[in-house]
Amino acid sequence: MQAFVIALDGPAASGKSTVGLGIAERLGYTYFDTGLLYRALTWLALQEHVDPHDAHALLRLVDDLNVDIDKAGGVSRNGADITDALRLPEVNAHVSAVSAHAPVRDALRPVQRALIRPPGLVMVGRDIGTVIVPDAPLKIWLNASVEERARRRSRQTGEDYAAVLEGMLHRDRRDGSRAVAPMARAADAIGIETDGRTPDAVIDEIVELARARARGRASAGQ
Repeated sequence: MQAFVIALDGPAASGKSTVGLGIAERLGYTYFDTGLLYRALTWLALQEHVDPHDAHALLRLVDDLNVDIDKAGGVSRNGADITDALRLPEVNAHVSAVSAHAPVRDALRPVQRALIRPPGLVMVGRDIGTVIVPDAPLKIWLNASVEERARRRSRQTGEDYAAVLEGMLHRDRRDGSRAVAPMARAADAIGIETDGRTPDAVIDEIVELARARARGRASAGQ
């Protein structure tokens, strides 16, 4: 059976994680936040005392990464669960430097593709539909107004709304103009606006799209 990949991308706080997990659970697919792979490499670099700014040294670590994911997106290395370690403050402080190396992103591409397995995978993250799995049968671009995204993040973290909004505007500008892997919507991605919608409503819509695409592929013998 060929795995069905749903590529899910969009700006920060557009609902990707919540929606992605819901889709995976509904369809019996595996959920994978690809950003965790960069966090895993960052964590390993810190464990091995490798400079996160040294692309050549990081590349040598890629072959030793040996990570796997469970259905809910948990990450293990050599059989040991490292999911919680990937959110440590020291990883947060260095993951941007690691993910900014173009050679590192290139080296991790086949690692990400190797995690695709039947019956399907919901892949959430930057350049999924444009670089990692450009042939994904369903690509979704989740979006919401920056005000709505800031409200969500403020409710989630308890931070001041105005401060969150300012930070979100800055991040959008930075993500859209960065030299390596800028935020970009795939030309064939279906755009879904989530303002004023519940996560369940968005999940329902995407699940129906996925089922329709899967039926079409089955009819075509793909």
